[in-house]
Amino acid sequence: MSIRQIRHIPFSLLVLGSATAAHAAPASVNGQWVTQDKDAVVSIGQCGSTICGKLSQYLVTPPGGAGQKDVNNPNKALRDRKLLGTAFLTGFKADGQQWRGTIYDPKTGKTYRSVMYKGKSGNLIVKGCIGPFASHKLGHRDNQFRSFHPLHSTR
Repeated sequence: MSIRQIRHIPFSLLVLGSATAAHAAPASVNGQWVTQDKDAVVSIGQCGSTICGKLSQYLVTPPGGAGQKDVNNPNKALRDRKLLGTAFLTGFKADGQQWRGTIYDPKTGKTYRSVMYKGKSGNLIVKGCIGPFASHKLGHRDNQFRSFHPLHSTR
């Protein structure tokens, strides 16, 4: 091996290391998450080949009661389904250090493109996008939230 070849080894390793890091999978988002308003728990996990999130528990009973239905759904056949157990986060696939999929808003009946990723403090950050605009929702893993709100069990 020549001196010239040896000089280029560190640069080659640096490029290889950068390429490997860029293709690393995002942090897992699977688990129980408390919504930003601390009124519900969303269970995130595998749904076939993608990740999805379902409303799994109310921490605060909504005005329509625990049997609240999906009345704003644009699909009339789905308006009678209960929100509890409904998947609001669907089709999420790894994309760099985040997950991309769609989020359904039962208050409006609309579905938006979405990204989610773990924030530096361990929160789950979910952004729903309408064109160039995005709204943010933060959640906490249930075990972190329990220390702040011991009256509710999320398991």
